[in-house]
Amino acid sequence: MRRFWRDVTAAPVEGGHGVLLDGRPVRTPKRAALVVPTAALAGAIAAEWAAVGERVEPAALPLTGMANAALDIITPDPAGFAAGLAAYGASDLTCYRAEGPADLVGRQVAAWEPVLKAVERAHGLVFRRTAGVRPVDQPAQTLARLEALLSARGPFPLAGLAPLVTLSGSVVLALAVADGLLEAGPAFAAAEVNALWQADRWGDDAEAAAARADREAAFAAAARFLALLG
Repeated sequence: MRRFWRDVTAAPVEGGHGVLLDGRPVRTPKRAALVVPTAALAGAIAAEWAAVGERVEPAALPLTGMANAALDIITPDPAGFAAGLAAYGASDLTCYRAEGPADLVGRQVAAWEPVLKAVERAHGLVFRRTAGVRPVDQPAQTLARLEALLSARGPFPLAGLAPLVTLSGSVVLALAVADGLLEAGPAFAAAEVNALWQADRWGDDAEAAAARADREAAFAAAARFLALLG
């Protein structure tokens, strides 16, 4: 789609805050008005649209994409969406440690154990750790608690949490970022411990580095989305 507007504004509207292109509301793919909960988020989304060049590139509108997901995908069934994210807790990255070599195990423990313990304390959770490829069953109470915690957050927070979970493979790291226990940069580095160890040991290639940079940008955008919700 080519750019067809000149002016972009964010303004209070019924039900929250909207973004207007030449005075007309931005709409989601399902044609709902793009109404978000905070003025800060609406302003940031407006800035995305104002920065569009000749053509609209969806990758350059990550905050808009998450707001669209909140309205079109999550709002019709927030509990079901939350259950899908909570399922990552059954095989959370931070619970699966290598059996060796020692330097990799050390990196994993240093990156994962403090944040895992912090999330356990913050939310009354207990996760089982394992080493190697052997699966470990997480307590049913932990998985149920995770689902309840996520479901209570509502569509917009869930829209921001979703990329954090899927990009990291860890609901623990996602909750740590959402709850202010860990900044986005260290959380992403923790999610990439294994890949970064391999790159240090055998060298990194340009394609892998570029893909990692894309993931990091998406991770940072999701963390920013959550911060803009206040």
